[in-house]
Amino acid sequence: MTTRTNDKQHLEDQILKYLTDNAGVSYSAERIAYHLGMDNGDQFTPVVQALAKLERDKKVQVTDKGEFEAVIKQQPLTGIFHGNDKGFGFVDYDPDLPDMYINSDHTLHALNGDQVTVKVLRPGKPGTDQGPEGQVTSIVEHNYERVVGEFKQETVGNYIGEILLKDKKLNTYRFFVTDQGLKPMDGQVVTATVATYPDDDSPKVMTGAVTEVIGDKDEPGIDIMSVIYAHDVPHEFPKEALEQADKIPLHVLPEEKKGREDITDQPLVTIDAIESKDLDDAVVAWKMDNGHYHLGVHIADVSHYVKPGTPLDKEAFKRGTSVYLTDRVVPMLPKRLSNGICSLNPGEERLAMSCEMEIDENGKVINHRIFPSVMRSHARMTYKAVNRILEAHDPKTIAEYKNLVPMFETMGELHRILLKNRKRRGAIDFEAPEAKIIVDEKGHPTDIQLRERGLAERMIESFMLAANETVAEHYFKEKVPFLYRIHETPDKDRIKSFVDFLEVFGINVHGDINNVKPKMLQNVLKEVAGKPEEEMVQVMMLRSMQQAKYSDEELGHFGLGAPYYTHFTSPIRRYPDDTVHRLIKWYHEHGKDEKSKAHWRDKLPEIAEHTSVTERRGIDTERDVDSMKKAEYMEDHIGETFDAVVSSVMKFGLFVELPNTVEGLIHISVMNDDYYEYSEKHLALIGRKTHRIFQIGQPVQVKLLRVDKDLREVDFQIVHPENTPTTKIRVPHDDRRGNHGHFNRRDRNKHNGHVNNRQINRGQSRHHNNSRDHHSEGRRNRNRRRHS
Repeated sequence: MTTRTNDKQHLEDQILKYLTDNAGVSYSAERIAYHLGMDNGDQFTPVVQALAKLERDKKVQVTDKGEFEAVIKQQPLTGIFHGNDKGFGFVDYDPDLPDMYINSDHTLHALNGDQVTVKVLRPGKPGTDQGPEGQVTSIVEHNYERVVGEFKQETVGNYIGEILLKDKKLNTYRFFVTDQGLKPMDGQVVTATVATYPDDDSPKVMTGAVTEVIGDKDEPGIDIMSVIYAHDVPHEFPKEALEQADKIPLHVLPEEKKGREDITDQPLVTIDAIESKDLDDAVVAWKMDNGHYHLGVHIADVSHYVKPGTPLDKEAFKRGTSVYLTDRVVPMLPKRLSNGICSLNPGEERLAMSCEMEIDENGKVINHRIFPSVMRSHARMTYKAVNRILEAHDPKTIAEYKNLVPMFETMGELHRILLKNRKRRGAIDFEAPEAKIIVDEKGHPTDIQLRERGLAERMIESFMLAANETVAEHYFKEKVPFLYRIHETPDKDRIKSFVDFLEVFGINVHGDINNVKPKMLQNVLKEVAGKPEEEMVQVMMLRSMQQAKYSDEELGHFGLGAPYYTHFTSPIRRYPDDTVHRLIKWYHEHGKDEKSKAHWRDKLPEIAEHTSVTERRGIDTERDVDSMKKAEYMEDHIGETFDAVVSSVMKFGLFVELPNTVEGLIHISVMNDDYYEYSEKHLALIGRKTHRIFQIGQPVQVKLLRVDKDLREVDFQIVHPENTPTTKIRVPHDDRRGNHGHFNRRDRNKHNGHVNNRQINRGQSRHHNNSRDHHSEGRRNRNRRRHS
């Protein structure tokens, strides 16, 4: 009896597993029996009986066709929908799981970025990178509450016109304008609120009313303003905030110096780009009698002027960061503060937050002090001037600053010691080129130049990193609530994929990949330095990493190899730095008892989350403006030939990058010298007949075919494909089938065809995000431009 019961239970389990593995698909009893090998007369009856029992137990259900399917009990899953212009999409619902594929019939007409609930139709395959397939069941929150574009005046039914949408992710949709708002002129760039979204009756149509006219489409600067509006970046200060700023004195008052240490006699200097208007950090260094180094990093005390809860503070929190856009900046604070009382202008007394460090010959900070101060900058130095002193040894510049030259030489020594220490612990240094777009008075780009990063830039970077680490470690060890800048250890699956990728090229990672350390990845970069595959390896390494962000928990900074890290050094342009200053003063004034700690404990998670979001918004806005201006620059060069390097390889073609950092696509449809197949294992396109191969990092010569400024697209074609290297690698049959069949998991984070590549953009965003910690303190010629 027991044996028979066990057999019945085993059969039920087999049937339920089969139906669950194929969730969302129904099967007849005959088909189920055939799958189990129980389709003869004697065996079929137990299958039917088992199905009846499973139905009674509500584990399976009968469809209208009389077939059986599994009853999938699941909690509603919520995630972000990422649409493709072909109609299908993916939902990112769990950072540790593959995205859920959504067929075009199951999207509920969700738009890119919408928050949606989904149900699983077919589970993913465990042990593979194939994610589940699902269906959108509701749209929780629309990503687009308003749109930006050019107004075209025309009568279409009850509508007064149409907006040509500027957002690349909406370029397949039409937006009709109702007469319930403003009535703009033809050719004006406008914003409109969305009243109706795509539905079954109008799957590619939205409607709404115009709420604001930005300007004429041909007016200089309107293109950049369109991007600002599209990303919803706050750019006009409220009246109350400006009134508060206007009441702030332009000079330090005697009563403001109370309780602060006077360091005005120290030879502090600011070192910035020539165009910088806000000078928020000053440095000083000297050799101590014991052979150690004194390093002082003194930062503008913005928190003294921007008090919590005031209009200025609310607006600064809303903005989160300053945003730098080619020929302008959208500042976090009004100019009266950023260029005035908070700027460490030479010869002027200023309030500061100071971090003084004693650093030994090995680059270790062995003593430190963090305190409020009153300071005076003794010189407004530029990177170029300091580089002429330390690198070019220019006699004229040395003579001009002869009193400060010995200090600069000491700073150079200290930087080399700090750099050596960072490398010793495994800090990863990506040497990615960065572009400066030169525009004329009308905003039209006339040149793209690579920014220099000399000794002076690297030196300031080292000093700011040292201060950020020192402040973070101090307050972590004080065991008080604090705000940190974290960069978590890379995901194990991503690292494994990266290691597998390296093995194809004969590059070995030494160490335990299940417990990856920064030093292991630093050694990889050392191994490929100067080799053709260097850039390829850097790109793939960046994609394997997490994104840096703010947190109230100290989880360390993997990229810097630092167990403690925060942002302390740029309060004029970053709200987190201003928060850190407030925390320092709060504990200084109120102590570190439970009551004092409780004041901040619940506030910091929200600040961390919000400022991480505003940082990403700023990065996305900057990247879109850069891409747009680079495309506009390339419009003047259609038909010309360029040297380039393959920056990414996809099923649908190659992305290539020019020496000036312009990136564009060579679509597979214009690679007509052969039939190219994608090798996922080698991340390569390989010609079936000629065996020509294209891989990341490979130099190519290209011709510019097409540019679309609005969509930020640049299209190239290979010149002289016969010069392409060949390979003995053959694309397996299974790989080929994947190339020309349905999208697999790797395609899910990419848009196929002439569209922006989501994975590339994610990688770039992660790169920019992390490089702000690696290099931003030394790249302030970009991040701290000010335009009067």
